[in-house]
Amino acid sequence: MSAHPSTDGGLPPSFMAAETSSFVDFLAAQAPDLLPAGRRLPSPAPGFEAPHGTTIVAATYADGVLVAGDRRVTMGNVIAHREYEKVFPADEHSAVAIAGTVGIAVELVRLFQLELEHYEKIEGTALSLDGKANRLTTLVRGNLPMAMQGLAVVPLFAGYDLDRGEGRIFGYDVTGGRTEEQGFTATGSGSVYARSALKKLYREGLPQEEIVTAAVQALYDAADDDSATGGPDPARRLFPLVALVTRDGFRWLPQEEVAEIAREVVRRRGERPDGPLAPVV
Repeated sequence: MSAHPSTDGGLPPSFMAAETSSFVDFLAAQAPDLLPAGRRLPSPAPGFEAPHGTTIVAATYADGVLVAGDRRVTMGNVIAHREYEKVFPADEHSAVAIAGTVGIAVELVRLFQLELEHYEKIEGTALSLDGKANRLTTLVRGNLPMAMQGLAVVPLFAGYDLDRGEGRIFGYDVTGGRTEEQGFTATGSGSVYARSALKKLYREGLPQEEIVTAAVQALYDAADDDSATGGPDPARRLFPLVALVTRDGFRWLPQEEVAEIAREVVRRRGERPDGPLAPVV
């Protein structure tokens, strides 16, 4: 960091002062060049392509909220990675998923995780879910200069609100604009197809197995029409990542369970390639 150590060999006084509970604010004051937005970027060469990731979905269900993502990363028209992870725990009761430039996105997620952990250590309590969503807004807005150069990050944030006793979802745009989504949402290049699928399949208060199936169906539809989105790949044993956040906290759905659901979705698509009909309510 740019701050100099004290003469006795310890940390400088600013490192020991509890002036702010925000690690991002502390970093901006002490070493702004370590923030993604504080770096100088070289002019991109003609035809430069950065690895990009899509598609991610989120939906509330009976016990909380689900966040899921496909595994593909593309670089132009090339598949750069087939098994990338785009869903992460933010803290004990929230999750964040990423679409956009993967290197910048993962760095932003790690900074967000550290921001939430730092706040809890300084204040002795976790931020509210709205507070967490606001902190992510600040980080996304700080990435705007990079987004203007084509290195955009568009996350989804979801968590279980212990005060309300329900799952909630927040979507963002590249400027840091935040909206609370009702029921379900999707982002990334395949989001229009994933969201359309969820419009057919989503119902409020679905049990866990049904909401996971709906999310896998949505990602399948996205992959069916968007080449940047990867569908279930039984041959390579690659399936979507699914995280569930409930009152008991964040947990991954085991890949064995996701694989079983995904294989059944693929089997049924052999009988009905365009997917299931909307349920009759």
